[in-house]
Amino acid sequence: MAGRSIVKKKGWLGELGFNKGGGVVNWFPGHMAAATRAIRQRLKLSDLVIEVRDARIPLSSAHEDLQPILSGKRRLIALNKKDLANTNIIHRWVQYFSSCKQECLPINAHSRSSVQKLLDLAEFKLKEAISREPTLLVMVVGVPNVGKSALINSIHQIASARFPAQGKKKRATVGPLPGVTQDIAGYKIAHQPSIYVLDTPGVLVPSIPDIETGLKLALTGSVKDSVVGEERIAQYLLAVLNTRGTPLHWKHLISRESDDLHLDDAHNKPEYNMKDLLMRRKPIDKSDLRYVEDMVGAVQQALCVTLSEFDGDLEKEDELEILIDQQFDALQKAFKIPHKASEARIMISKKFLTLFRTGKLGTFILDDLPHET
Repeated sequence: MAGRSIVKKKGWLGELGFNKGGGVVNWFPGHMAAATRAIRQRLKLSDLVIEVRDARIPLSSAHEDLQPILSGKRRLIALNKKDLANTNIIHRWVQYFSSCKQECLPINAHSRSSVQKLLDLAEFKLKEAISREPTLLVMVVGVPNVGKSALINSIHQIASARFPAQGKKKRATVGPLPGVTQDIAGYKIAHQPSIYVLDTPGVLVPSIPDIETGLKLALTGSVKDSVVGEERIAQYLLAVLNTRGTPLHWKHLISRESDDLHLDDAHNKPEYNMKDLLMRRKPIDKSDLRYVEDMVGAVQQALCVTLSEFDGDLEKEDELEILIDQQFDALQKAFKIPHKASEARIMISKKFLTLFRTGKLGTFILDDLPHET
C-alpha cells in the first residue's frame, strides 16, 4: 500500500487521532474583530480589490466570510509565493478560477517583474473607472502571512520610480509572524488620477470548522505555531506526504552513501538555528549551503526509506500513525538530535517545518482542485 497515493474522502487527514484530538484550529485575536469591521466599511469604497492568497493553498487561504462582498467587486486574486507552489499544477488553478469568472495571477511579492504584471492587470481592470474618477482606491486583503505587506512594499518601489515627485513614502510593516500588520493604512502610489493602495491586517474567521483547512493554514504560517502546536502540524505534514507517496519520488537518495554527507560537527548540535540560516535574506556561505543540502538529503532519505519499507495499510488511520511515529524516530537521527534530548519531538518538528516552509523539500500545492461539473 505504500507504493501509491491514497484517495479517500476530502478532509480525512484532519480527522486523524492526533489531529482530531487537538480540536478545531481557532485563532482570532481581539484586533482582528475590529479590523474585520473596518475592512467591511472600506470595501464599500474600494474600486478594486486585490485578494492575496497563498499559492500552496488557493482555496484554504480564502477568507470565506468576505467572499460574498468580494464577489460583487472588481477583484484580482493574487496567488502569492508561487515559487513555493508546484509549477506543474498552478496553471490548472488559474484555469479553474477563470472558469469561475475570477481573474487570477500567480505572483512572487518579492519579484519586481512579477508585481509589475499584477499592476498592469490592475490598471487594465481599472481602465473604465480611471476615465471618470479623480481618485481610486485599491484594497489589498487576505488572511495573515500570505504576503500582503511584502506586495505593498514592492508596489511602493515601483511607484517611487514611476512617480519620483512623491518623495520617500512610508513602507508597510513586514514581519515573519502572522498578524503583524494590525492597522489599516493607505499609501498613494499614483496621481492623475490619484490611486491609493490600502493595506489591511490579516483576518481569519473566528472559528475554522474544517480541521484540515485550519491545519493547512497553520502549515503555511497563517496561524501561529503555538496555537496548534508544532508537533501536530508536523504530523499532519507527514500524513500528507505519505498519502501522496511524495517520499517515494526521492528514491534515488536511498543509494546515497552516508560517507557522502558532510555535516560539519559545529552544525550537528541541536541548538544550531536552521530557521535563522534559511530565513535570512543575505547569501549563505558555502559551508552553510553544504550543510543545508546534506540535511535536506538526510531527511528525504529517511522519509523515503521508512515509507518504502512500511508494510502497513496507509488507508487505515492507526497504521498511518504508526508510520508517522517511525518517521519521527528516523528524522531524529537525520537531524542528529540526541535521543535523550528533552522536547526532542518539538525540536524535530520545528526543523522539519522550516525545511518545508522554505521550499527545501520541494514545491507543493496542498489543496485539491475541485471537480469541475
